[in-house]
Amino acid sequence: MLTEALRKRRKGQIGRSWDVDETYLKVAGQWQSLYRAIDTNGNLVDVFLSATRDQAAAEAFFRSAVAVTGIIPETITSDKHAGYPPALDAVFGADVERRTSKYKNNHLGQDHRGVKGRTRPMRGFKSAVSAARFCRAHDEVRNALRPVAWRKQHVLAARRWAIHVQRVAALHDMLAVA
Repeated sequence: MLTEALRKRRKGQIGRSWDVDETYLKVAGQWQSLYRAIDTNGNLVDVFLSATRDQAAAEAFFRSAVAVTGIIPETITSDKHAGYPPALDAVFGADVERRTSKYKNNHLGQDHRGVKGRTRPMRGFKSAVSAARFCRAHDEVRNALRPVAWRKQHVLAARRWAIHVQRVAALHDMLAVA
């Protein structure tokens, strides 16, 4: 499957400072939480859809992120969601520095626009399985097509186009194999 191949390519390639945030999506008429994390360079860490927004969901998300990346972060920046501190203690212990700020992970909050903009015309999802599959695939493909290596890095339009064409060809080859 394409998303699994893209996830394997990211293993060990993620930075050690993560920004974590969640947003809401409508699934089968109910609001569900979409947990997302990116590293300081804007690379996707992981995506996790949960019916609840609590400590158990946050723990499951962090366990999934570590399993996908193979990396234990040094710093995690999040909003002041009450479920994060106990979940971080349960998953990482005292090994991870926690930063809670309403503003330090604003770029991740803005990054939700990609998935929200794509799902809004769809008017939500009919099942949690299809929603989770779509959200993971959307973010994986979007991350694979990202033309810059670091946030706020300027890349000339011609170079962005060349990178885009190259990465689309690679995704096409992955789809052909899958």
